[in-house]
Amino acid sequence: MNIPKHYTKVRDVNITPEELIAFEDRVRDAYEAGQIKGPVHLSKNNEEQLIELFQYIHPGDWVFSAWRNHYHALLHGVDSEKLFSWISEGKSMGTNNLNPNFYASSIVGGIVPLSLGAAMGLKRSNSPRRVWCFVGDMTMETGVFHEAYKYSQNFNLPLQFVVEDNNLSVHTPTDVAWGKRMDVPENVIYYQYKMSYPHHGTGKWVNF
Repeated sequence: MNIPKHYTKVRDVNITPEELIAFEDRVRDAYEAGQIKGPVHLSKNNEEQLIELFQYIHPGDWVFSAWRNHYHALLHGVDSEKLFSWISEGKSMGTNNLNPNFYASSIVGGIVPLSLGAAMGLKRSNSPRRVWCFVGDMTMETGVFHEAYKYSQNFNLPLQFVVEDNNLSVHTPTDVAWGKRMDVPENVIYYQYKMSYPHHGTGKWVNF
């Protein structure tokens, strides 16, 4: 993972890979028992990368994520019981929180302009804090990503994009959906991992 050299570690992450996996296992079990009245998007196989990265993310920074957001929320400090309660209410794709500042959306690319605006607000207020925007490889191919990236670079905004590449555009491999893949832009943190779960759900048919 290409973490820029000018970043320094600002906190210890006290969550282990096993604890992250156990949380998703708990969500999986509740979902398969018909206790979660909405879709869930589960993570696995990127625990080590995220634990490393979140050591560089200040607790006061803003973190924006998409529908697969549970790991990001936990690592940024969202209370695990509060998060599980939201997921149980069907809000897996929209887990939003203040203190720590965390926002997630199910809209493809929807968090990109929001993170750009938040970064502009931080710069205008002379805040020392930064915005971190986590997107997938599908979103990286979209126009809104490239426009926001270019704008943030041109105006030196405190916005760090992180691309999590599982080579999936929903259910279709990204290189099939888009053809030739675009190069990862300069100053974007990027890593690859292989999904263990389907795009949504657990692979088990659930009747509510």
